Amino acid sequence: MSRIGVLGAGSWGTTLGLILHDNGHDVVLWEFDREQVDAVRRDGENRKFLPNVPVPTAISITNDLAEAAGRSETVVFVTPSHAVRGTARAARTLIAADALIVNASKGIENETLERMSEVLSAELERPHARRIASLVGPSHAEEVSRKLPTTIVAAALEEETAVAVRDLFMTEYLRVYTNTDLVGVELGVSLKNVIAIAAGICDGLGYGDNTKGALITRGLAEMTRLGTAMGGRPSTFAGLSGMGDLITTCISKHSRNRYVGEKIAAGLTLAQVLDSMVMVAEGVRTTKSAAELASKHGIEMPITEQMNAVLFHDKDPKLAIGELMARDPKPETVEGVR
Repeated sequence: MSRIGVLGAGSWGTTLGLILHDNGHDVVLWEFDREQVDAVRRDGENRKFLPNVPVPTAISITNDLAEAAGRSETVVFVTPSHAVRGTARAARTLIAADALIVNASKGIENETLERMSEVLSAELERPHARRIASLVGPSHAEEVSRKLPTTIVAAALEEETAVAVRDLFMTEYLRVYTNTDLVGVELGVSLKNVIAIAAGICDGLGYGDNTKGALITRGLAEMTRLGTAMGGRPSTFAGLSGMGDLITTCISKHSRNRYVGEKIAAGLTLAQVLDSMVMVAEGVRTTKSAAELASKHGIEMPITEQMNAVLFHDKDPKLAIGELMARDPKPETVEGVR
């Protein structure tokens, strides 16, 4: 048994806490909202973010960051991506120098265009990202919390770190693979949310399976182009953190990002959609970051560019899809780099 602090008690943070508890660890779950802490304690479940899933009393829940981050051998960051930097900064002096750091958030920071492990490395003053890993993949909390079979990836620059994370989280219902392509893994799980917004738009416009199959395939090509330009391995994007997470997010009824696209296609503004949601759709912020990264690296990402125009420049979704279809003809390549 080890003591593990989980920072962020949304649906996924709560689920990861349950997994760690199942594996016999001493779990302290941190939630910034004191009223939400009291509600989980009172109800015995996280009704706001993960209803109908019991939270054992053996899992401590607190809004005291020192209680969760201090004295913990492993600290897991599961806040929305835009809150990771602030949370890490607040926890910096509380976390032991040799603690294992696990990121479970998916996103690319708008202001810096940094991946989450880069944010954590900077704020926790670990310049070489040693003992920092990302635990990500196709994993909706609604299913994992019900112990439905799921596979994800523990990625780190050093295999030893990835294996340590794997061993903490692996269960009979959660299979964890390891990967040392931290760049590719983090980019894959972030960029796929942009494509999922496009998939939601296709659903909202009443397009069919042909459209979505093409969108997923061409979306994967975009993800691979940018990911390899930034140092990721092409093979990573064919794996769980690339194709696996992309398919899941584009087709799932649980997908917040697909929901955003569907509602925008129905005529709602982005502000109206986001105001109606309890949880965060990471793809919205990531779309802006991805468009900037594409421009910075000179990478063609037509789907991402159109989603950026729809979300932030009020472009008509139907026009955006039409312009994607009307692009100049070109050959498809096996590598998916065109």
